[in-house]
Amino acid sequence: MPTVRAAVAQLTSGPDRDANLAVAADLVARAAGDGAELVVLPELLPALGPGAVLRAAVEPFDGPTLAWARDLAGAHGLWLVAGSFLAEAPDDPGGRAHNTSCLLAPDGSLAATYRKVHLFDVDVPGATFRESTTMAPGEDVVVAEAGALTLGMDVCYDLRFPEVFRIQALRGATALVLPSAFTAATGPPHWEVLLRARAIEDQCFVLAAAQVGTTPPDLRWHGHAMIVDPWGRILAEAPGPEDPTPTVVVADLDLDEQARIRTRLPSLANRRPSAYTWPPPTPPAAAPAQPPAARPTTDDEPRGAHP
Repeated sequence: MPTVRAAVAQLTSGPDRDANLAVAADLVARAAGDGAELVVLPELLPALGPGAVLRAAVEPFDGPTLAWARDLAGAHGLWLVAGSFLAEAPDDPGGRAHNTSCLLAPDGSLAATYRKVHLFDVDVPGATFRESTTMAPGEDVVVAEAGALTLGMDVCYDLRFPEVFRIQALRGATALVLPSAFTAATGPPHWEVLLRARAIEDQCFVLAAAQVGTTPPDLRWHGHAMIVDPWGRILAEAPGPEDPTPTVVVADLDLDEQARIRTRLPSLANRRPSAYTWPPPTPPAAAPAQPPAARPTTDDEPRGAHP
């Protein structure tokens, strides 16, 4: 089987779509110059910021961001996971948008679309995030062919839900792609651990793009875009927030090595589905009361895409 050269990018998006896409286009060009056949860009690439910025960035599905991605993939003749953008969700009764990730083929055609399933509605130190205020969840697990690879398409917070990645592996995924904007608060203890865990347990390559640095006024991102192999080894990694310079890292995905790993340690083949029973649903526990200072909610929330 072939070796596929893949790249993941990281940058710091702000509210200016044209500026963000120009930086991303430069990174894709650099990756193409290094021989990349597949490039993954970060979550909420065209615009990132407080809730007002996100609401202003909503666009039609077949709007300027998808047109830009089509042209870019076609110009370089590569597979492009164009990060994600907020696309109108006409059927949502609340008028929210879908956090949408698209896969473009080397001829610029649209190969697959994924709408982020899991929304970041949580409390983390210093802030409360409610993505569901402006975003409607997707409903479908997506697997797509991309040349020699079969991609499981995911976005950021999905990383914490291993059942999605297992379904993708059982549907034939050989690589899991993850455009992300992982917070600086949760990134240090969780980012690398979760990426390597998903790679090991599903025996897939994991390609995680990232936002990095600080988006005004005070949104801080972990960075560390990363490519991990099916044995859990880090093949390539970008810097963290101490160096927010836009960058792209490249690695060769050895599909023969992946096949050897799956043969020698056949954990996917050794599954026993007859023994697995989902427990009955239980009501969610009430959230504990928090002092107002620890829960600074405003009309501008949610503040972005978060793990």
